[in-house]
Amino acid sequence: MELAILFTGKSPKYIEIYQSIKQAILTKKLLAHEQLPSKRTLAQTLNVSVHTIKEAYEQLLAEGYIYSKERAGYFIAPFEVDWLQHKQQLPSTPMPSTPNDIQFDFNNGHVDNKAFPYTVWYKLIKKHFTVDNLTISPWQGEDALRTEIARYVERSRGVTCDASQVFVSSGTQSQLQFLCHFFGSKTCVGLEEPGFKRVRAVLQQCGLATQAIPVDHAGITIPSKDIHLLYTTPAHQFPLGMIMTMERRAALLHWASLNQAYIIEDDYDAEFRYKGLPIPSLAKLDQLQHVIYFGTFSKTLLPSLRISYMVLPTSLVASFTAFYLEQKSVVSKVDQLVLADFMAQGLFDKHLAKMRTIYRKKQQALLTAISVHFSAEFQVIGEKSGLHIVIKLPNRLSEARAIQLAEEIGIHVYPCATSYQHKTSEAMVIIGYGGLTLQQINDGIARLAAVWQ
Repeated sequence: MELAILFTGKSPKYIEIYQSIKQAILTKKLLAHEQLPSKRTLAQTLNVSVHTIKEAYEQLLAEGYIYSKERAGYFIAPFEVDWLQHKQQLPSTPMPSTPNDIQFDFNNGHVDNKAFPYTVWYKLIKKHFTVDNLTISPWQGEDALRTEIARYVERSRGVTCDASQVFVSSGTQSQLQFLCHFFGSKTCVGLEEPGFKRVRAVLQQCGLATQAIPVDHAGITIPSKDIHLLYTTPAHQFPLGMIMTMERRAALLHWASLNQAYIIEDDYDAEFRYKGLPIPSLAKLDQLQHVIYFGTFSKTLLPSLRISYMVLPTSLVASFTAFYLEQKSVVSKVDQLVLADFMAQGLFDKHLAKMRTIYRKKQQALLTAISVHFSAEFQVIGEKSGLHIVIKLPNRLSEARAIQLAEEIGIHVYPCATSYQHKTSEAMVIIGYGGLTLQQINDGIARLAAVWQ
């Protein structure tokens, strides 16, 4: 038997040993008639004297928690009643519940996981799951994956970069934390209003000041306040879905150059665009002078893979690398090698083409269902790209009431209000469709219309 006993130094060691064993007995981690280690064995394990163990055991023996057998040792004493004095049971607040189980979850973070190429992925895992690969990757990421990412962003987004500028991470929040610590707590960050609430949470947890920068029909507006970093989602603003105009992109880059500021461009679902001509990314227009480019595989593959990346301007690479010299990788080496191979073989591009077709059909099914089941007073916003839309509700229906009515019929929809730093009078809900089938989309929208109309 092994006993985990930690010394705090607040009491004599024999008292701390006695209390630890007593607590283990009372909580039934040690059961009746189990044998305790011999005094000499426990003394050697805890690096104390045999006399210290003897005093602890004798105290336990005196209080009836253990018994001894001649030439056999010490054992846990049986007891018929619970020795623990029960704490007064305070009434607990029941967990909120809904009358029905959730059948349709319109979560914007869900993807069509049934379309994932499991067979191919499994073969690649078996290929790379070797003894040599069961080690930790370099903090920046595997060379093979960073090279493939650099090639991908150049051909898909026109961003010319070197693998040395690519840093692999375990999600947007994780790489944002790295940037926060690198730039320091005195950095002021501008955020879209409304925008990603999790991004705001990371910045505040890291102690950085934030400024809400309003968005309009063209995307985030030009900051008028003194800020050092600006976070934006130009390809598909979250949550409202507008695509930043070319004029606004040029104006933002001009602002960044004048103010020696950096723009974090988060292309979280830029791969899925359904209407209009593609607009060059900020990183392409700027060629990574004042733009830090964020990308993720959560939407294109699976969120559970936890693989994202950022591409830094060359001016930041050396200092950023030096700052995190002692940092270890936060992403599985095997997963990185599998993804690198998946991309190198052209399988990622093939998968993307398939998913674009699937999501285009799903979005069309969603928009058709809304037009059929809802009246014109329910306005659709942000349908040109991505895996979610926003429905603007009529004045008679509040956001909270709409969500409550949906839950009562087994449907999850999501609020827009939580995306705002400041209160808003707009009543809107976020409808994601990536994880639902065509039939579920139609049935879910029909049910919503029945209770919202």
